[in-house]
Amino acid sequence: MFTDRLYRSAQPIWESYLHHPFVKGIGDGSLELDKFKFFMRQDYLYLIDYCRVFALGAVKAKRLDTMTMFSELLHSTLSEEMNLHRNYAEKIGISREELENTEPSATLLAYTSYMLSKANQGSEAEVTACVLACTWSYHVIGTELNKLERNEGHEFYGDWIDMYASDEFAELAASLKELMNDLADDLPEREKAHLEDIFVHTSKLEYMFWEMAYNKTMWVDKDSFLNH
Repeated sequence: MFTDRLYRSAQPIWESYLHHPFVKGIGDGSLELDKFKFFMRQDYLYLIDYCRVFALGAVKAKRLDTMTMFSELLHSTLSEEMNLHRNYAEKIGISREELENTEPSATLLAYTSYMLSKANQGSEAEVTACVLACTWSYHVIGTELNKLERNEGHEFYGDWIDMYASDEFAELAASLKELMNDLADDLPEREKAHLEDIFVHTSKLEYMFWEMAYNKTMWVDKDSFLNH
């Protein structure tokens, strides 16, 4: 299957997620709360543009069932996942107003701008390649962290792990993988390679997102510009 090829290409990148101090900190409960708050605020903005990519998928879909799938993903992300995100943020002291007024980081803009650009330029296959790495890798991360013994402080992040390790999220990842395989099945090699490039690139941007959150990096410090 085409997704097996995608996984092989991105596997070293995905394995690096599990060794990243941000992800490991969620797993053992040691991650500083301010880093997680930074992540939650930036991730909220990410989800907004993620919805825009799903909307493009519905517009570009050639079949009604594919259009329905993208529209359902758009609806569930807007009405369910983002609501869960707001509720979880509130539990850790982030108000909805704070979420709505968050300024985007450079990494966030690089990631979402790339997805929106490729989705705008391409077909429903490109749209699927843009969103697949995030959903699929989050389920992998949630599943792996869920295997760990929950130490002191871990329960604070337990809900986050449970959400991405859940059967419901597994079904979501599986449905996107199935769609990717279906759309790529009859494509020439040149187009498959292009989809693979998108998948690997978004996988790299996922790593950059973890790195951004751990270091709470917005932009290059203004002094860096002044020193050159």
